[in-house]
Amino acid sequence: QSQLVESGGGPVQPGGSLRLSCAASGFTFDYYDIGWFRQAPGKEREGVACISHSGGSTFYSDSGKGRFTISRDNAAHTAYLQLTNLKPEDTADYYCAAAHRMRHSTLQAMCIKPEADYWGQGTQVSVSS
Repeated sequence: QSQLVESGGGPVQPGGSLRLSCAASGFTFDYYDIGWFRQAPGKEREGVACISHSGGSTFYSDSGKGRFTISRDNAAHTAYLQLTNLKPEDTADYYCAAAHRMRHSTLQAMCIKPEADYWGQGTQVSVSS
């Protein structure tokens, strides 16, 4: 069974950090670009950051630029999203998604309008004092 499983979310104070993980199984991980997305209550889902299948290229949306870092370990079949200097407006459910490397013309395209092959179930991040 092919799946993505996120972990690492939880409550955190403003200014704090979290590292989210996205563990993949059941498919050839290094054939797939990975994206992190988030959805806050009452808002549409938005792309945060995307990384190429090799890890050699990344794209950050405005919401992820400067404070978040996406990475992956293909040997471990896992992708990561490091969140730093968290703000209350970062509160959301965070999802990872995998799209075959040929599916999107650019990482930006994946982050803006994902056509993912797999989605995780999400992990909740809550930033408050």
